[in-house]
Amino acid sequence: MIEPSNKGLPHGYNLSIKVQCRVISISRSGWYYDPKGEPPLNLKLIRLIDEQFLSTPYYGSRQMARHLRRQSYCVGRHRVRRLMLLMGIEAIYQKPRTSDPHPAHKIYPYLLRNLAVTKANQVWCTDITYIPIKRGFLYLVAIMDWYSEKVLSWFLPNTMDTRFCVNALEDALAQYGKPEIFNTNQGSQFTSFDFTGVLKKNDIKISMDGKGR
Repeated sequence: MIEPSNKGLPHGYNLSIKVQCRVISISRSGWYYDPKGEPPLNLKLIRLIDEQFLSTPYYGSRQMARHLRRQSYCVGRHRVRRLMLLMGIEAIYQKPRTSDPHPAHKIYPYLLRNLAVTKANQVWCTDITYIPIKRGFLYLVAIMDWYSEKVLSWFLPNTMDTRFCVNALEDALAQYGKPEIFNTNQGSQFTSFDFTGVLKKNDIKISMDGKGR
């Protein structure tokens, strides 16, 4: 601790502030610095960054700055980077692509246009999302009944292979019977021969969203 009056030092010692700072390895300007805290605008930006980071943990300072400018805040990347460092957050990875089509797989028509879904087990659907963790991602696939919005089965692996989607489908069929129609996007896991083969084997009509939906 710096003693500007030397009162706290042993008898006979008379050290200047400069010498005391050198002894405990801090700069004299650092000792004189009086922290003022963040201004109200920065506190607002911190809250907005925190909210957005929960939805898009792959955003770095550039993307986060663009997001804030879209919210009508005139901020630059360097300011956002300083605030993110202050908050102790950094981009994890780029958002993984969970639904890439496969050029060799058959795409089926969309069967739900103008269809009235009025009962359970009329239409099931599925999709894949991801959950960021410290060293990568886990992938969540869920099978859901379109009418009741009940999740019938789900799997949480750490790879994107087709097998875990097939496992979720087979588990739902074993527990709840079968739907009339099964709707998916055009992701390669759902257009694969393994996945569509299970649907065909159970005489389930296959429906797929349009490209990019």
